[in-house]
Amino acid sequence: MTSVLDLAPVVPVVVLDDVADAVPLARALVAGGLPAIEVTLRTPAALDSIRAIAAEVPGAVVGAGTVISPAGVADAVAAGAQFLVSPGWTNGLLDAMKASGVPFLPGVSTTSEVVALLERGVSEMKFFPAEAAGGTAYLKSLGGPLPRARFCPTGGISLASAPSYLALGNVGCVGGTWMLPDDAIASKDWARVETLAREAAALRG
Repeated sequence: MTSVLDLAPVVPVVVLDDVADAVPLARALVAGGLPAIEVTLRTPAALDSIRAIAAEVPGAVVGAGTVISPAGVADAVAAGAQFLVSPGWTNGLLDAMKASGVPFLPGVSTTSEVVALLERGVSEMKFFPAEAAGGTAYLKSLGGPLPRARFCPTGGISLASAPSYLALGNVGCVGGTWMLPDDAIASKDWARVETLAREAAALRG
């Protein structure tokens, strides 16, 4: 599979409480040009939602986010997740992600964590929580000493701030939720989600 960082400029970070919303939401995102969809393992509906999207939405590349244990890795892959994203990492979690057979983005927020992942042969990672951890200035400062590391910054990023991240040479894509407003999900306004997805897909650095 193409690197997760290269599928689209924006990866929607989806929290689903109702499995019935999974397929229409994913179809709207794919139609809007955002095929990589991160479904977070924060709700009881998450694994069934991943399963439904993987089975019923052609063109979607569905992944699991908030993966924080080896058991979570196994459950996500069994449900059909095509990539994995964690907010942070440990050696045990990294070993499980490496053994999963699918691409993964372990989370980092410090230089030492980035160096440790590079030492383990991992050069693609999630930078989280992006805004709170230093934003574009921090990521730009990592580019000189750590040029092999590439990032998907996630956390507090908006339509307005995304272009400044995407302009950085060590950023492949950003994660965000702004194309998934709560009121649109509650009212099942999938046309609005598709419009917002299309706007996000058009972003370039």
